[in-house]
Amino acid sequence: MTELRVPGDKSISHRALLLAALAGGESRIRGVLTGEDPQATASILRELGVRVPRLVADGELRINGVGVRGMRAPGGILDCANSGTTARLMLGVLAGQEFEATLTGDESLRRRPMRRVTDPLSRMGARFEPLAAPGRLPLRTTGGALRPLDDRLPVASAQVKSALLLAGVTGGVPVRLIEPGFSRDHTERMLAAAGCALTTSPEGGANRVRLTAAPPALDPLDIVVPGDFSSAAFALALALLGGAGEGVVLRGIGLNPTRTGLLPALERMNARIEIEQGSAPKGGESAGDLIVHPSDLTGTEVRPEEIPGLIDEVPVLAVLAARARGTTRITGAEELRVKESDRLGALAANLSKLGVEVEELPDGLVIEGSDRPLSGPVEARGDHRIAMAFGVLGALAGNAITVDAPAAVDVSYPGFWEMLERASRLAARPSVRDSGEEDVELARPVHGRKRGPVIVIDGPAGSGKSTTAREVARRLGFRHLDSGALYRALTCALLESGLPPNSWPALTEADLNAYPVRMVAAGSDFRVMLGARALTTELRSPEVDAHVSAVARLAAVRGWLFGRQRRAGREGSLVGDGRDLGTVVFPDAEVKIFLVADVAERARRRLLERGREPDLDGAVTAEAARLRARDRIDATRGIAPLKKAADAFEVDGTRLSFEEQVDAILGVVRGRIGDRSAREFRLPGNEVK
Repeated sequence: MTELRVPGDKSISHRALLLAALAGGESRIRGVLTGEDPQATASILRELGVRVPRLVADGELRINGVGVRGMRAPGGILDCANSGTTARLMLGVLAGQEFEATLTGDESLRRRPMRRVTDPLSRMGARFEPLAAPGRLPLRTTGGALRPLDDRLPVASAQVKSALLLAGVTGGVPVRLIEPGFSRDHTERMLAAAGCALTTSPEGGANRVRLTAAPPALDPLDIVVPGDFSSAAFALALALLGGAGEGVVLRGIGLNPTRTGLLPALERMNARIEIEQGSAPKGGESAGDLIVHPSDLTGTEVRPEEIPGLIDEVPVLAVLAARARGTTRITGAEELRVKESDRLGALAANLSKLGVEVEELPDGLVIEGSDRPLSGPVEARGDHRIAMAFGVLGALAGNAITVDAPAAVDVSYPGFWEMLERASRLAARPSVRDSGEEDVELARPVHGRKRGPVIVIDGPAGSGKSTTAREVARRLGFRHLDSGALYRALTCALLESGLPPNSWPALTEADLNAYPVRMVAAGSDFRVMLGARALTTELRSPEVDAHVSAVARLAAVRGWLFGRQRRAGREGSLVGDGRDLGTVVFPDAEVKIFLVADVAERARRRLLERGREPDLDGAVTAEAARLRARDRIDATRGIAPLKKAADAFEVDGTRLSFEEQVDAILGVVRGRIGDRSAREFRLPGNEVK
């Protein structure tokens, strides 16, 4: 696998420059994007009296801030070039400065609407005079004393939200916003880290943001800008489509959950992507590595509520859809009509010209995937993301595609074409089949390994399957699959949807698939995700406890769960626990364990898990009665009943300590697959402690 690094995150680079300028003292920024868009922001800050050094990608940038109202009136027009982020965020910054300034941009940017920002800023007291078309650049701004703002945004937009928060900072007034969804939250995280009193909270599917106070000068930054997820998406797409040999490892990518909405869509498309997440530094901007394997993609549906989390990745998603099996439908993306180009129009026109069957909707696209060779010229319309998306498609073997404006990519990804050439060269290396030798591969290689063994531990409720399986996986250096967490994640999704529980039995598998519940491989475990959010303590909430059993009995859940479990086991080196893993999900598993215990002992363990004394008030007897009833239900289910697989090894843990139970199962595993094989198939980095 090839290791790649992508340029620094564009959104964070803009904000780091702006917040460093508004700080009191010296900020240190490393990894800033040196593309044309952040260069525009840096140039404007220099015009406003901030000493911003030349942007360098590999060095450290040191900026002495001037405070939130320390900027000076510019001597000329402020040119935002092609950067919509620069224009909209600067409108917010300038709203609280007591001087006039004029903002403009290139021809493309002057066509883009600004009223979503200027209208609420005008209600705060800032003034804007259009010098050409209404609601467009160039605009003359007059800032000064501002009023508090309490506003409901018409769309979830990070640029609009950020502009209003920055106006609150420079104007020294409270700002309260409700956005209908969750747009990227870099500004909120960075302002809070810089000393602002700022809170965010979900509210019935919306996002409430409150800026209650800002200091006269923000705290200086000390930040490493992570790799841009939107830029990484292009290398990721190349690898998924087999254009980078065995795949790529993308190092140090920003994994802010409001930016990674592409991942749930790719999960549904059968993409093989692992995430190794690092710790979140000050400011909350976490980063990690993406390990991407060639994948047999299938079509999917991307709904309007998903669009804010993947708005910049729609072009790359469209070219992936063009090579997937089946149909992909994307809706709710009308905002793409007013980006650097009409991206929906550009995607539809270029895909059609290349021979892809595509329908252009007012707010999206319907794309029919094909494996036919694609050839022809692409008109990028000066849009960096259109150029890069079709650049990926053109790098695939058998395609002959030319992009008319390759230099457009310098806005966000200097060195893109060099990366593409380097990564795609790997796919051209001779394979075993090319050399005339017999192809004996049984499965795609994972980090150079063959597929590892699958070990399943089934058994009745309360037998300790999950905790035992987790420890067995840790001791072997394998990954642990907790099937119960998937049931609980789906329960979370249903509860949060507001759909009444009495209507759940009518849900179909397609209905359930609309909820963005997925598992993401992360080191030695799987992270359970709901959309872009990792679920942790929510899985064990009393409300979930009260409803999870009903969800598990839904007729459609079995099919919904089956595919997710199978995908988790595709690479092997897995220990899973459940009710029917050995009989239904993994009938060919190398090792099958059926873990049992006396019902009274299972009741005692359950009570201890809940922090209750098991010998008081007949608690064990009452809990044992509940478990017997649960056993009868599980054993008589019409779908996936609890039963021991014919080739499973039964382990009775009634009189075993936890360590003895784990050791007994490890003894069975090593007897079945051998100690040497168990060591050979440890996942990379999973050393046995």
